[in-house]
Amino acid sequence: MVRRFRHAFAGVAASVFLATPALAQTEIQWWHAMGGELGQKIDAIAAGFNATQKEFKVVPIYKGNYTETMTGAIAAFRAKQHPHIVQVFEVGTATLMAAKGAVYPVYQLMKDQNLPFDPKNYLPSVTGYYSDSAGNMLSMPFNSSTPVMFYNKTQFQKAGLDPNKPPATWPELEAAAKKLQASGVKCGFTIGWPSWVVIENFSALHNVPIATKSNGFDGLDTEFQINSPLHVKMISSMGEWQKSKIFDYGGRRADSAPKFYTQECAMYMNSSASLAGVRANAKDFEVGVGMLPYWPDVKGAPQNSIIGGATLWVLAGHPKESYKGVGQFFNYLSQPEVQAKWHQETGYLPITTASYEFSKKQGYYDKNPGTDVSIKQMTLNPPTANSKGLRFGNFVQIRDIIDEELEGVWSGKKTAKEALDAAVSRGNELLRRFEAANK
Repeated sequence: MVRRFRHAFAGVAASVFLATPALAQTEIQWWHAMGGELGQKIDAIAAGFNATQKEFKVVPIYKGNYTETMTGAIAAFRAKQHPHIVQVFEVGTATLMAAKGAVYPVYQLMKDQNLPFDPKNYLPSVTGYYSDSAGNMLSMPFNSSTPVMFYNKTQFQKAGLDPNKPPATWPELEAAAKKLQASGVKCGFTIGWPSWVVIENFSALHNVPIATKSNGFDGLDTEFQINSPLHVKMISSMGEWQKSKIFDYGGRRADSAPKFYTQECAMYMNSSASLAGVRANAKDFEVGVGMLPYWPDVKGAPQNSIIGGATLWVLAGHPKESYKGVGQFFNYLSQPEVQAKWHQETGYLPITTASYEFSKKQGYYDKNPGTDVSIKQMTLNPPTANSKGLRFGNFVQIRDIIDEELEGVWSGKKTAKEALDAAVSRGNELLRRFEAANK
């Protein structure tokens, strides 16, 4: 009897064991701000990682633009329904840092998971932006870009300019613009994201501060300094150029791009990640890529440009074992082949030195002239306190203030000094609010 019971139990146990499905994968939610084609490439990266192992499954979820994604993740954290990973644009860095208890710093995560992680493997200008004052990387670099100058090589040739030599300085650009206009071109140059290009990157390229306290890296009690004589000179020059269309304003984001696509303007300054879009829209002319211009009388210029784009932040509060999957995914993401593919397909910077060398070895830059301009500009010199980036609270709103004040100059309603003084005063007021809220 006992023996028959044992045999029967063994049979049931075996059938239960055989019927039990394999252990479910642990899902890692990744909220991001990339729709369309870029969103598809993010899906492909996640699928690539998921195919390498069976324990974890990274699930990318599009959550709207950068602002919507960041604010959505913060609200979700408060409701304890947040993702493991969230993509946050560079101007949201201070906000995430100030969200006490919400962030699991990447350097700590990788250390806890015993995974290889050396900040020296990443481009210095990238690590500097996303590290604390002790040099610890807080988030994982992902889609980093920097502004460059696109130019119409066909129009340059027609105007008698060297199509393989874009203007390197602002005086050279002014002279080139006048020649282009004499040949029939309506506008010399236009820009996208004005605050980013002609305030933030202009400051870094000339090694002058955007604000005190190392551009906010050394304390929340930072104050803006974008009304210096050099800043006034730059914005005043652009105000004058607007009158003759040497410069022509087209909007706060990438709204000015059509001016370049339709050959109304011969030069266009915007993100290096715009390269694929620029080439796709340049139907009847050849595109060249050059570095941002600088004033030659400024000692030490050009220094280096700073980044835009976003990084991946890890949010705290999930089961411990799930962070093993996050660490493994970041490890996969940093592999030279993965990074090189992302860089080559999107125009974003290769965030590691190894992925840059891998692309070079493949002959990518030789076959695609201009695609390495952003890297060269970012790595011209080791970053300084003035050129490693910025860290300001409420900076999304502050950028709007800066753009609004600059529009007063472009329309002739304000002098450059008046506009920049107002931007400093209004910007400082928002900095003080952020400081008070995060004491």
